[in-house]
Amino acid sequence: MPEINMSVTILDVAREAGVSYSTVSRVLSGYEFVKDSTRQRVLEAVERLGYVVNQQARSLAGGKSGVIGLLVPGLDNSYIAEIARGIDEVLSKASYDLLLYTTHRTSTETSYALKMTKGLADGLLLVVPLLTTAYVETLREQNFPYVLIDQVDPSNRSSVVDSLNRQGAYEGTQYLLSLGHRRIGFITGLMKLRSAEDRLSGYLAALRDAGIPVEQDLIQRGDFWRKEGYEAAERLLSLSNPPTAIFASNDLSAFGAMEAIRAYGLQIPQDISIMGFDDIPQASLVYPRLTTVRQPLDEMGRIAAQLLVEQIENPDRPIHHVTLPTSLVVRESCQPPRHP
Repeated sequence: MPEINMSVTILDVAREAGVSYSTVSRVLSGYEFVKDSTRQRVLEAVERLGYVVNQQARSLAGGKSGVIGLLVPGLDNSYIAEIARGIDEVLSKASYDLLLYTTHRTSTETSYALKMTKGLADGLLLVVPLLTTAYVETLREQNFPYVLIDQVDPSNRSSVVDSLNRQGAYEGTQYLLSLGHRRIGFITGLMKLRSAEDRLSGYLAALRDAGIPVEQDLIQRGDFWRKEGYEAAERLLSLSNPPTAIFASNDLSAFGAMEAIRAYGLQIPQDISIMGFDDIPQASLVYPRLTTVRQPLDEMGRIAAQLLVEQIENPDRPIHHVTLPTSLVVRESCQPPRHP
């Protein structure tokens, strides 16, 4: 197979095939009314020259790029992989390619998003973005199709797919309470994200409804990453009266907390119970298997991709906010406290 040559133009292909520029354009656009023999000549010339369609130029000329942009904070988390799997399932059936950007939670997130509005993509999927008002306003002003995943636009003017984060955390805390735990540590997520706020809110509401005073020392800041989960758990375990259970705002933080618990010479769940949130695939593979609150991540990806495709095809379509249910998945990482 010849190497891709970005310097080859459509005019070079036309000369190589002995046809006009417009004929090459019709063939590459999938236009039906071209002779089979001519179409074959053009495709062979494309193959020989290693020509690649300039999607940005095509889009600027008034066509569609056939590309969907996907912005994610990083790739070292199965949470992202599960959402992306659902997205890919829908977009492959709709004949869209995926253009991936990893933002690493930096200021480049906004520049990446705005870059795609300049013809690189037909629409944008943003997974837990750090939103600013100017950010989404610019997308709306340009009438550029986009959907938020697991994040909420405070202005309620964006299409969103999320889950019942508050309810999931409430039910998870209730489960720990039902086992007899009264000192439940909580590791937050990145508090700039609505999902992190809602999970903390659910935890606090469950304690309040059970008549248990909130102790601020039992709430430790995390950021949804493993390292911060480890450090937050260390702070909880170093308390003069440590918790008998820890509820981490996501599974990745819970994995970090499990490492910290073992580093303290404690056993899970005999000495301390641990619970996560998301139910990524690794949650059922760690030891002991992690009790967690399940988000339907792949379904969130599928629905978001479908909403975006419909928005691209019908720009006047009203915005949609789809909220999916969560469910408690009980495994072996939780049991009643040894000394209630």
